[in-house]
Amino acid sequence: MMAKVKKSVLELKEFLDEKVNLYNTFNFIELDPISIPHQFEKKQDIEIAGFFAATLAWGQRVTVINKCKELLALMDHAPHDFLLNHTLRDLKAFEKFKHRTFNATDGLYFIASLSRYYKEHNSLEDAFISPSKASSHLTIETGLMHFHDTFFSLRDYPKRTLKHVSTPARKSACKRLCMYLRWMVRQDDKGVDFGIWKNISPSQLVCPCDVHVERVARKLKLMRSKQLNWQAALDLTVNLRSLDPLDPVKYDFALFGLGIIEHF
Repeated sequence: MMAKVKKSVLELKEFLDEKVNLYNTFNFIELDPISIPHQFEKKQDIEIAGFFAATLAWGQRVTVINKCKELLALMDHAPHDFLLNHTLRDLKAFEKFKHRTFNATDGLYFIASLSRYYKEHNSLEDAFISPSKASSHLTIETGLMHFHDTFFSLRDYPKRTLKHVSTPARKSACKRLCMYLRWMVRQDDKGVDFGIWKNISPSQLVCPCDVHVERVARKLKLMRSKQLNWQAALDLTVNLRSLDPLDPVKYDFALFGLGIIEHF
């Protein structure tokens, strides 16, 4: 199969397009962390639930989904209202929340930062649009850096929480944030991604690179960098953009499905 896949760019595109159509379906939602924001209808609730789901998305997907449900239950399943109106007493319950290295200190800072933000802004999308106008850039790189700076703009933020919000400035591949942006920005008729953010173009997105995507991308010669870092994510996206310049990150479905489901 590999020899056939690698015969031409056209054959590779046809192969990956077939896999996108296979995995970018409503059935994909149930077993993926994207099922968490799909529990909501209000735009801000989708944004917030999606951000927490993407942040906690490491480890077994079943565990991730369960921990996200636990976290949102502490917000009475109304995250936007909770961020705007919670009391100090409401925060006590979060002191026991933990998922892997994400602990109470991190969770409480996330709530504080997001609360401050939503009291001043209508949508989290604005935080991903840098003052230098991200729409003029080929990728969302400057937007990711702007989001990081905005998120950690509260005085005396806990240094340990920095590891939970990546940035290209630290050479990170920014896998979870790139996945989150895919959820919020991409729009098609498949019902998986939300497409509720309109000021960032799908063409600017960078492919999320987890271990499954990385393994498949290397087998298909779509990624050559030895290290999995921001430059590797950009290189992969450049190659995917040659297959679809307007929506390169749709191939995340193909690479992820090939890796985790087909063990390609």
